[in-house]
Amino acid sequence: MTTRTNQKSQARRSLFKCSSLFLGTGLCLATTATAQDAPAATPELDASSAIQLQGVTIIGSKQANTALPASGTYLSGEELTKYNISDVNRAVRQVPGVYVREEDGFGLFPNISLRGVSTERMNSITVMEDGILTAPAPYSAPDAYYSPNIGRMSGLEILKGSSQVRFGPQITGGALNYISTPIPTSETTSLRLSYGSYNDVIGHVWHGSVEDLGDMGQFGYLVEGYYQRNDGFKTIDTTPDFQDGDNTGFTRVEPMVKLFWELPTSIPNRLEFKYGYSDVDADETYTGLNENDFRADPFRRYSATRFDNIQATAQRASIRHEVEISPNLSLATTGYYQYFKRNWEKLHDISTALAPGTDVSISTALLDTTVGGGLAVLNGTAAGVLEVRNNSRDYELYGIQSVASAGFELGGMDHSAEFGMRYHFDEIDRFQWQNEYTQAAGGTITGVVAGPRGANGDRVEQTHALALHALDEIKWNKFTFTPGLRVELIDQYYEQDMRRGGAGTPASEEGSLTAVGGGISVGYEIQKDWSAFAGIHRGFRIPGPRSTQRATPELTEETSLSYELGTRYRNDEQAYYVEAIGFLTEFNDLVVGEVGAGAGGPTQNVGNIDTLGVEFAAGYDYGRANSWAINTPFRMSVTLTDAHLDGNSTSTSTDSLFFGGTDGSKVPYIPEYQFNTELGMEYGKIGTYLSATYVPSTYTTAANIRAQVNPGTSAADARTGKTDAYLVLDWIVRYQLRENTTVFGGVKNLLDREYVASRHPHGPRPGLPRFFNVGLESTF
Repeated sequence: MTTRTNQKSQARRSLFKCSSLFLGTGLCLATTATAQDAPAATPELDASSAIQLQGVTIIGSKQANTALPASGTYLSGEELTKYNISDVNRAVRQVPGVYVREEDGFGLFPNISLRGVSTERMNSITVMEDGILTAPAPYSAPDAYYSPNIGRMSGLEILKGSSQVRFGPQITGGALNYISTPIPTSETTSLRLSYGSYNDVIGHVWHGSVEDLGDMGQFGYLVEGYYQRNDGFKTIDTTPDFQDGDNTGFTRVEPMVKLFWELPTSIPNRLEFKYGYSDVDADETYTGLNENDFRADPFRRYSATRFDNIQATAQRASIRHEVEISPNLSLATTGYYQYFKRNWEKLHDISTALAPGTDVSISTALLDTTVGGGLAVLNGTAAGVLEVRNNSRDYELYGIQSVASAGFELGGMDHSAEFGMRYHFDEIDRFQWQNEYTQAAGGTITGVVAGPRGANGDRVEQTHALALHALDEIKWNKFTFTPGLRVELIDQYYEQDMRRGGAGTPASEEGSLTAVGGGISVGYEIQKDWSAFAGIHRGFRIPGPRSTQRATPELTEETSLSYELGTRYRNDEQAYYVEAIGFLTEFNDLVVGEVGAGAGGPTQNVGNIDTLGVEFAAGYDYGRANSWAINTPFRMSVTLTDAHLDGNSTSTSTDSLFFGGTDGSKVPYIPEYQFNTELGMEYGKIGTYLSATYVPSTYTTAANIRAQVNPGTSAADARTGKTDAYLVLDWIVRYQLRENTTVFGGVKNLLDREYVASRHPHGPRPGLPRFFNVGLESTF
């Protein structure tokens, strides 16, 4: 529970500072102690441990995935590049137990749920890159307006259930770990180029090597660049003063550098430095379409959205040190920093000439079909005022984490124990304003009034967190027991309109909370390559700092109790695998925010949810297993889910997905079932693959109503209703020109299905239409 004692907060801050000093001192002492034992000769480089450092990966490989005594999936770089994937939604939908709500068609702003948690901007799951927290402000504001770019990754790990005890702060649903390009063991250059529909251009190149420095040890480096741009697949209505309606795309630029040093010591002693930069400029909008307009042309945008654009930059840096003190004892310490800045200039409200000065939300205006009403203002056929909000925000995070791993035998059992500590700070600084554009009856802009900076949001939210975790993998005969515990001590601070003269009422608040989670998993080796496992796990999700102002009732952290039971079999020689998992998760005091008009408001506890489901995955290559000249790889994944409210929703915000939910209501955007399958044929140098994804329709709010009416205000609301069921086919052909060069071509959404993928943030939004691309990959 949250407490508000300044004395307690000051004590915790002292503890945070001491822990940070302790972690930093430990890093220095470990480096100094081992450097004194430098041998005359440089030890041979162990690529598996030296290049991909401890903590960068969690599962690490398909083979390790098989032995994991809990639910987890590893997607390799080969799986990610097969379809030239640059959209994380298309990557994770092949994983059972993962649900996706599309928003922009390209995956710039993913909304991913694991085992039934809320889909809102991935704020209910822990997102990492190389084992380091990477959401803009994972405690204070975890919404994924920045998410790592799957197009430059060498792997992706998805953790669910009891396998996520080591990672926080959100451990009710699960975790995603993006794995960046590792430093190659020998001089290597990789190049991937593609061109596709809507002038989509992707270029991804990296070069790296490891050099022997003799008495100085070994040095590795990697230089990487990623570029993507396209014109977008939507078209904005033109007006007499606006003719650039075809430009609704984005540009993304991401360079990265890694440096690696294997010190010339008697025991493995390694350092890695990483720096990455991201720049995104996207003409993206929150505004969808009127239902009838969507059915006529789902790829249309109204002229009122012509000003909508997001510009975002991110800088991230880390330095990691790993020392193997003995074959059974190691210590890995990482310091990290990230700065993220963005301004999403987007249509927020309108007013009409029929009711000047009266703000109308976009979701209401979409359904106002009166002459001169809201829809007419949006499509540029009536006079009104366009209120365009500049959602300008700066995010900062930094921290230091250290993990000690030890292997030993005790009581006739083998133990692999791990203890971790992390000090973390993050902050979100909102400084928002609004511009008002006066629109004439023909859609021409006749004037603009710039609002004062900070008038629509002048707020700072901060979190200090000390996280501790411990677990022990205990092997006894064919059993593996893995108990684990996680504790987080959190201090939060919030203030608004106090430092820069914002237009609101000055306010500030601070509070603290302690969150405890953990559980145990049990694995059993039935025979080689076949195992069974079970687990129970208590999770938590941390509310944001602004929530601390709510004293009646006092907001608390979300908790969950999850159970899973599964079996997994993999036989690489026979080319098949199968996995089946049953799960039950009971979410209590669900923490959610607002989507759409009220986005940015305080989070709330909205009630309880029960999620019961089955995850099934299988794969088989009949041709390979029977030594055919043609390989016929096949895989499939199926998820069955019953996710519903346990009791009525307690949300008081009419902008919340959960407002109006009653006992037994289905959780928004969580389908009752879904499947993904792929069938391929490989002969000699050519391979072709066809994948299919089916998702049934879902309710878009917990009110579970089809009518487009807000259950709280009774006003028209384009966010309520259902999505469409859809079947999407993706197809690709690959041909190996030579040993190190492959050309490819394919089609996404082969059948050109048009469907409502989401009704949030404001009204119906489509998925990606039919998309062609061709490209080349080369490694030398």
